Amino acid sequence: MECTVTWTGATGARSGMGFLAETGTGHTLMMDGAPDEARPENGGRNLAPRPMETVLAGTGGCTAYDVVLILKRGRHDVRGCSVKLSAERAPTDPKVFTKIHMHFTVQGRGLQAQAVERAIAMSHEKYCSASAMLAKTAEMTTSFELVED
Repeated sequence: MECTVTWTGATGARSGMGFLAETGTGHTLMMDGAPDEARPENGGRNLAPRPMETVLAGTGGCTAYDVVLILKRGRHDVRGCSVKLSAERAPTDPKVFTKIHMHFTVQGRGLQAQAVERAIAMSHEKYCSASAMLAKTAEMTTSFELVED
């Protein structure tokens, strides 16, 4: 897997702390730093997600992917899945994630709570490499709700 991240601030871009990520699969993602009121030239302009927000989003995508795939492979009638992540970070550098809570909303027909709970557990215990990495610094918790479709 490869990714190239390029600072766009030197090109006269709108934000002095913007970055363009180009993935090995040919996709791009913009990132921007937080505004810095004390030193505006060192801050971003809030034009795109911050890098740590993309880490959190990627983790959500990784685990939601797993949950849907596990339920589909189990022949469950899953019709929707979203996960809301709430995170806390350390107050000092490096400001790693210290707590992450993931709340899943899973939609489907006749879904059993036990099957959804198992899919979430399997994602976190076996399959989701992103949450496995973040679990080294963060306390990870989950919850879920079922929506009958």
